[in-house]
Amino acid sequence: MSNTPEITLEIVRKHLHQISEITDTDWGFFSSKLTKRDIPKKTIFLKFGAIENHISFIVSGIVRLYIPKPDPIKEITFGFSFKEQFISAYDSFLTRKPSLYELQTLTNTTVLSISYDDLQEVYKTTKIGNLIGRLTAERLFLIKSKREQTLLNYTAEQRYLDVFKDRPEVIKEIPLKYISSYIGVTPQALSRIRKRIS
Repeated sequence: MSNTPEITLEIVRKHLHQISEITDTDWGFFSSKLTKRDIPKKTIFLKFGAIENHISFIVSGIVRLYIPKPDPIKEITFGFSFKEQFISAYDSFLTRKPSLYELQTLTNTTVLSISYDDLQEVYKTTKIGNLIGRLTAERLFLIKSKREQTLLNYTAEQRYLDVFKDRPEVIKEIPLKYISSYIGVTPQALSRIRKRIS
């Protein structure tokens, strides 16, 4: 892909290389199918009811996964994805059925995306396709599983502390209303928790 700096592509290759060896031939074919997208802050780039047509690798930025409601206060945030993670409404991507949730950027975000049709070509031609599919499926499973487990097993305070323990620097980038929805408390309750532990 000529319009993407080699250093950006290398971020993806390095990430994949930690999991599996990739030949230059396979990488050349796969990377030629990637499209760089710069998505402004607060953009819904997959809407409820649309069919997901991309798997994307986040080069920079933060993405929120959520279930929209007629009353925005009742939206359910169930996950966040960050730099150097794959993002997709992968269940919709696989089944070609409408997505039951939305993807929204919380910051200016840059992703490298591959379309459904292009990934089918990659599956046929290389070994990378299966790796991309596996990593994306694992990512979505972990997002949903982590939230379910923490809601069942942790107090609200423990859930808050657990949310960003691996990436504490991003907490200031995410509005409190989304964090409170994610951990299952009201914004007022979250404010009290933050005061208690600060």
